Amino acid sequence: MRSEKRRKLKIKRKAIKIVGDTSRVITRPHFPDEKERISRIIQRILSLSTAEAEKLMARIMADFAGRHEDIGHIFERRLQAVQAYLPQEESVGDLQKSLIGAYFTKEYAIESAALFNPSIVAHPDQRHLEKGGLRFIMSLRATGEGHISSIVFRSGVLDRHNRILFDPISEFVETPDLRLDPVYKRNPFRRKLNEMGAANEISAYILDRLSEDFAYNALLEQMDALRAAPLYDEARQNRTFEVMGWLADSNYEVSFHADHRISERVIFPVSKNESRGIEDARFVQFVDDRLQVTYYATYTAYNGTTILPQLIETKDFITFNVLTLNGKAVKNKGMALFPRKIDGRYVMLSRQDGENNRIMFSDNIHFWQTSQIIQAPEQPWEFIQIGNCGSPLETDQGWLVLTHGVGPMRRYCIGAVLLDLENPARVIARLDEPLLAPHAGEREGYVPNVVYSCGALIHNNELVIPYAMSDINAGIATVGVADLLDGMRKVA
Repeated sequence: MRSEKRRKLKIKRKAIKIVGDTSRVITRPHFPDEKERISRIIQRILSLSTAEAEKLMARIMADFAGRHEDIGHIFERRLQAVQAYLPQEESVGDLQKSLIGAYFTKEYAIESAALFNPSIVAHPDQRHLEKGGLRFIMSLRATGEGHISSIVFRSGVLDRHNRILFDPISEFVETPDLRLDPVYKRNPFRRKLNEMGAANEISAYILDRLSEDFAYNALLEQMDALRAAPLYDEARQNRTFEVMGWLADSNYEVSFHADHRISERVIFPVSKNESRGIEDARFVQFVDDRLQVTYYATYTAYNGTTILPQLIETKDFITFNVLTLNGKAVKNKGMALFPRKIDGRYVMLSRQDGENNRIMFSDNIHFWQTSQIIQAPEQPWEFIQIGNCGSPLETDQGWLVLTHGVGPMRRYCIGAVLLDLENPARVIARLDEPLLAPHAGEREGYVPNVVYSCGALIHNNELVIPYAMSDINAGIATVGVADLLDGMRKVA
């Protein structure tokens, strides 16, 4: 870090552009809003003659079977969702069941609107690489119909010259098996309801009748019992049931096929709190005190009106646990976990007030109670707000943090600060000018004049920054770490 006049940093933009592919589709339920229509649709299907049904199914398979790896299984899952609407007085054959499943299924193009806000981490498998190479996983926010966001993945290799070779992208996208969290802790559940402002005598009544470790079905049974024999105002009961169910649904697990490419995996919204999207996942490779590696990601769940910070954890990018974050400091967007504990505590960057860069410390990764400001807007290009652009990266001179700043005309730029290694609440250096600002080829998009990242990595003494261009697609830039640190101004 130089105290004298600093030269302009040379950041290199790679020619690669990461764009969405409208042909990559998943299947989603396709149910009418009026549930009574389901029975009428089924009756129309059952009224088809065998010849008509066979001809229709042959056309469906010709049009769609090649676009999905196991479309028969998809139809079976959709049939199960309408099982209660099947007529009890007549038997339904396998052909008719498959047709019913097809009618209540639709395709959804996950990347049709945008592919942006990337983060990058080292792949869990670093075998069979040439010297100086690094295999990576990149997560991206994919947006499709209705502007619903999900998390998709790409993989590839950085060679010893930091040339990038992406792995081939699969033409298929996998919808994972879902498992709700089988066991909940009563006291943390009660505490989270309090934080949400949703705790009342009704929730207390239900929780008091559950064990300290209770199952999802046990919660449903208690709510059903109170619904059948109400003790409180029924409208208030129903609102409380909705919030308690919403909270329970926010903790789940998804699993993918281990032998499929990572580009086939998509984490699509499944719980009510994220029904309008999963936004801006910041992945980090976390090393614990026993040198065991877990990948965590913080993301923002959005239901159309409110946001909720969530946590993903995975060891292998095959099975993902999705959990709620808890505590008074869990609010707003843009939380980014440090890659290891500091002085025995977890550390996370945050932006509770939507304006300043903050930091928080905790003994428990799931609970965060307090935060403190470490950086306020200072330069004209960040006067509106600042925040992080992903998890801090450890260097021998300090924790390197990419930041974003919002200036006039809602122009987003990427900057950088350096935090003290032992006391990361202290900023020791910063860039006064943006490291990366949107140029002419990056200004046009869904949200114009924005460059943004959710996480970078250091490889072969270079900072590799995947970044979004105006919320529509993504690119990659690099800068020498030594040059970046030398270009920072020391902060007293």
